[in-house]
Amino acid sequence: MGAQGRIRSGRTRAERRAALLAGYRPLPGTYDEFIDAAGAVRPHWEPFLAEWCALSQAELTQRFGLADRHVHDTGVSYRVHGDIDERDPSAGERSWPLSHVPLVISGAEWQTIAAGVAQRAGLLSMLLDDIYGPGEIVAKGLLPAAAITGSPDYLRPLHGTPGGGALQLYAADLGRGPDGRWWVLQDRTQAPSGTGYALENRLALTRAFPDMYRSMNIERLAAFFQGFRAGLVARSRRVDPRICLLTPGPLNESYFEQAYLARYLGFLLVEGGDLAMREGRVHVRTIAGLKRADVIWRRIDGDFADPLELNARSQLGVAGLVEAVREGHVHIANGLGSGVVEARALMSFLPAIAERLLGEALILPNVATWWCGQPQERETVLARFEEMSVAPAFRDAGGLDRAPVVVGEMPAAARAALREQIATQGMNYVGQEVVRLSTMPVYEQGRLAPHPMTLRVFAAATPDGWKVMPGGFCRISDEPDARAVSMRNGVRSSDVWVTSETPVEQVTLLPTADRITIRRVTGTLPSRAADNLFWLGRYLERSEATLRSVRALLGRLIDADAPAPGRIRALRQLAELLVAWGAAPGGRGQTPASQAYHALHSLDDYGSAAASLREARRTASVIRERLSVDAWRLFGDLQRQLASAEDRRRPEGETYELADRALKTLAAFSGLSQENMVRGPGWRFLDIGRRIERGIATCRFARQFADPDASSESLDALLDLTDSQITYRSRYLLGASLQPVLDLVVLDPFNPRSVAFQIERLDAEIRDLPSLTEDGMLETPRRLVLRLAADCRTAEASRLDRASILLFEQLLMGLSAAIADRYFLQNGGPEGSRLTGIA
Repeated sequence: MGAQGRIRSGRTRAERRAALLAGYRPLPGTYDEFIDAAGAVRPHWEPFLAEWCALSQAELTQRFGLADRHVHDTGVSYRVHGDIDERDPSAGERSWPLSHVPLVISGAEWQTIAAGVAQRAGLLSMLLDDIYGPGEIVAKGLLPAAAITGSPDYLRPLHGTPGGGALQLYAADLGRGPDGRWWVLQDRTQAPSGTGYALENRLALTRAFPDMYRSMNIERLAAFFQGFRAGLVARSRRVDPRICLLTPGPLNESYFEQAYLARYLGFLLVEGGDLAMREGRVHVRTIAGLKRADVIWRRIDGDFADPLELNARSQLGVAGLVEAVREGHVHIANGLGSGVVEARALMSFLPAIAERLLGEALILPNVATWWCGQPQERETVLARFEEMSVAPAFRDAGGLDRAPVVVGEMPAAARAALREQIATQGMNYVGQEVVRLSTMPVYEQGRLAPHPMTLRVFAAATPDGWKVMPGGFCRISDEPDARAVSMRNGVRSSDVWVTSETPVEQVTLLPTADRITIRRVTGTLPSRAADNLFWLGRYLERSEATLRSVRALLGRLIDADAPAPGRIRALRQLAELLVAWGAAPGGRGQTPASQAYHALHSLDDYGSAAASLREARRTASVIRERLSVDAWRLFGDLQRQLASAEDRRRPEGETYELADRALKTLAAFSGLSQENMVRGPGWRFLDIGRRIERGIATCRFARQFADPDASSESLDALLDLTDSQITYRSRYLLGASLQPVLDLVVLDPFNPRSVAFQIERLDAEIRDLPSLTEDGMLETPRRLVLRLAADCRTAEASRLDRASILLFEQLLMGLSAAIADRYFLQNGGPEGSRLTGIA
């Protein structure tokens, strides 16, 4: 190493500090979270900066890599609204944009923020109770009736219903003005998102800086989630309630977070199709019948929750849910009508309402707001039009996006049109003071730079009152003059560290030893989850069968020996098999090598390995709360390995190696499922799917290659495809012969690749599935698998022909349909009405 290299690696802390702060200049007219007006680092940031400067550039890069790998390996993602591919829900997902510098807030300042957020949550909760109850606030003139009834989130059918607007989780978007005061930019009461992302931000940064996290006494988040869960449990009438998280589905912008929270909190992730009404109560469709849902934490808009009494176009909810709420049979968090107080129109009235209801001023004031539904306020907005920002007063009102627009930056024509709309339809708009956001440091190119940010803080209703998450998450803009920040392109997110003067108590969501309830099952398995696990198994096995066919074809193409007639026939059979499966195109101009390439990479050929793996990942994406991080990582590895390439002249040997590597990755997934998954209902359906698909594929292989005139090369290909070469060679000294090969790949119950082995496993798995009938009769899946097992056990290799093998294949396909009809029923038809075992 030269002298210059030694100087760089031997930088002192003071030199690193100077390099980090070089050029850090707060933006004009803004408050900076890191540097004060005199240019000094704020005291509560000093411990962080000192620890940071103790790390070399190489160490920092390594720490950043740890955080980024956590985000990548756990699949932390989000979706921008409108960025949707319905064929592959995971295709439009974007990796979570983590910033490596946390926002550090002193414990003393956080007490004010927490008190203000808790006060505001309590105020909005009281306001909701009044709106859906006695209506005294409107009667006393504190709030115009139009500010409520004009909102699409005011749900008239919930009026007079206890808990119609119940607030269980509240979020406030905060910004700090140039004077250092925190302002509420937006209330979130409909279905606040972000708690899961806040937790993931924390996990990523504590993995990168564990020592710093401990030495600075950062407040933990687990107590908040503990309180939130306890608050939901307290709203149920049963001691051990079933709590569901109702998601719009995998195309939702924050589906990853919903799946993550369901797993973290131990809730059941359900979609509207998973729910059914029986006797005025909400139930979950499961493989064991209908199971009662006691509490539903919804992540869909309230008016979409019930197509019968609310939005008839909705396919996200369940008909009759409002009636169940009305009768007190289920608790919804947040209440279906809670979105009404999220409207910006209410912000201008909240200070007076707080004085009347709480007898005190708001600790955290709103950004100054004028609702244009009132003549005087409308005139004020129009008089100061050029210096205002304008936003919709209610959700989707006025044709504006939900984010405010700065009038002074609009084109003249658009500005004039907006002015006319406010003058004629004022109730749809609010005018707000333009607030410059504070800035915080972001690490860029070896130094810190200021960027505008907003802070989202959460409060949960617990049995002990409102509990505020000690942190939340901040959104950081890449724009130097951001006045409204949303999670779109050019926006990053980071953790929020609230410091404490004393060591922080270690809190965990795990119960203490004296309160652990012993259980050996993982809980209820919804029919939809079982359906997706079943098809995940089938798609993975289908991919493996195609990959084995490609490998067998290419292995024979690159063989150095001169092609014999039997080998040419085997090659033709392998190529025909790929075409028949829809994995590769047929016709003139196609060579076995090009067909192998299509079967490996093409997304246009539905039977290709890449297409099957795309379907597998799509299926897995809607049950990701049931898959481990390692399993999800393998899906990404497989997709990268089979990513389509433009060069179709790739050497056969290279394509062969690619197929071989993909098979090894699939084998790793099989190992995970066999060795790491608990043998519960979820694993059982995954395994059933794989066994059925493997049995069907083996039958097709046998029909293709084991005809009476089969050559030894064709039989050898069959042994390759069923991974049975070693077993056959250990049993028989002679070359491949028809009857021994057929016995091994179809009838041998000791060969894990044979049809008989799959049927034996299916018999054992289906025997352990729950029964929904109480008449003592065998259900259809059990009856079919017993017939299959009997036929297979009594069959002889000398009498096997294509017709008998085809019968096995058809019975396996019939078994698949019977399992779907029996366990995956999602409609409310006659079969659904026969479900028993309601609990």
